[in-house]
Amino acid sequence: MTIQDTGVTEFPVRKPDVPFPPPQYADFRDRDGLVRSVLPTGCPVWLVTRHEDVRTVLTDRRISSNPSRPGFPNVAVTGGVPRQDQIPGWFVGLDPPEHDRFRKALIPEFSVRRVREWQPTIQSIVDEQIDAMLAKGDSAELVAELALPVPSLVISTILGVPPIDRDFFESRTKTLVSVQTTTEAERDVAVRELLRYLERLIALKQKRPGDDLVSRLLANGNLEPRELTGVVMLLLIAGHETTANNIALGVVTLLGNPRWIGDSRAVDELLRYHSVADLVALRVAVEDVEVGGQLVKAGEGIMPLIAGANRDDRNFGCPEDFDPGRSTRNHVAFGYGVHQCLGQNLVRAEMEIVYRTLFERVPTLALDTTPDLLRFKHDGTLFGLHTLPVRW
Repeated sequence: MTIQDTGVTEFPVRKPDVPFPPPQYADFRDRDGLVRSVLPTGCPVWLVTRHEDVRTVLTDRRISSNPSRPGFPNVAVTGGVPRQDQIPGWFVGLDPPEHDRFRKALIPEFSVRRVREWQPTIQSIVDEQIDAMLAKGDSAELVAELALPVPSLVISTILGVPPIDRDFFESRTKTLVSVQTTTEAERDVAVRELLRYLERLIALKQKRPGDDLVSRLLANGNLEPRELTGVVMLLLIAGHETTANNIALGVVTLLGNPRWIGDSRAVDELLRYHSVADLVALRVAVEDVEVGGQLVKAGEGIMPLIAGANRDDRNFGCPEDFDPGRSTRNHVAFGYGVHQCLGQNLVRAEMEIVYRTLFERVPTLALDTTPDLLRFKHDGTLFGLHTLPVRW
């Protein structure tokens, strides 16, 4: 019996020869109800692609983020949302009210005011990276030399992680977010290595606190050191990998749409347009609930496809076009509801500073390859570019 015979749709796995978002998303949005599919791990799941339905899933209290719940879907055995017994403090896998304690402790650290205080630090890091890039000649690989090191150094500085350890974090994170090109054993090793390092870092901050986020959270006493390990690991991964992907993809898009260079509205449109965290919002129904006219039974997994929602023509006119002139503040690139990304103010600031500084200092920037030869990340939970060769 084939998948089609059972009424189950094949999961739209990313492939190098298929554009992103997958064209099937448009077909899914036009169907009645939701789309039943099976993840590569064998987990059955409801796919949600309409903007209104995605926001419903992300806010309905009858739908859980907790991977310990029966029926919770995961994209990989170790590549999905970890349970609290695996990584205590990984608070995106908690529901209210447990989740609220973590969010309350962290909100002041990522407020608009706090990010404004960080802007000189971000600017200094961006300038240093561009200085180093320009000193090497008239070409560069922009992912390795700018898009990845900037957010990595920023979040490391904020958390109080020594910059010398950046390569360690980047290599382990790359392993964790890759689904198709790394094994479960490799991801398990990467998790254990990160946790051991962070346990030592937190123990050091307990003895010798500094002016950093980890030290302040320890001083506040709202989170236990064991929980803080998972919190810091989550912030490190979310704080550099997603931003790096957004920066690189945004440079390519702005080079192809130069009239929008320097327009502050470009950042949110880039976030909507690329939706790099398409596959991360995993959920499970804990009660019977209706979504988009579809009955989802308790114990059934749900995957809101962020890129699908952000290309919904019911909400965004001509969604396939890159148009910063549109109103995009209701995009769901950062999620929605109680789990909306805490670091969104920081991400916007980093992207804005990188684009403004890069295009001001390197006005002749151009791709050093043809667009069809760019290598996109089709092998992980996050979308992006493996490399970005440029010249000037």
